[in-house]
Amino acid sequence: MYEHLVVFKFNTNVTPIKQQELLDQLLTFRDRIPGIFDISAGINVTEETENIKGYTLGLRVTFEDLESLRSYGPHPVHQEFVKSLDGILENVIVVDYPLV
Repeated sequence: MYEHLVVFKFNTNVTPIKQQELLDQLLTFRDRIPGIFDISAGINVTEETENIKGYTLGLRVTFEDLESLRSYGPHPVHQEFVKSLDGILENVIVVDYPLV
């Protein structure tokens, strides 16, 4: 299995309502993209304000195998989500690693 971690930093004009819409969209991936074993996502509620650096939405996807992880990026559902970020995303951090 492989973990896929993503944290999103949005432009300052992105409302909490828009962030919730994006979160809801992410949570539909499990039923729409093959190879996803588990998924969780949420709005950042950390109290470590000195470490937040403006990142407000986190995503964790557990894939069944490396092929599933590789197929995820170009999948049409994922690409639709990526397009919805156009003009509102300031930065994103992605980390992928195998579970041991």
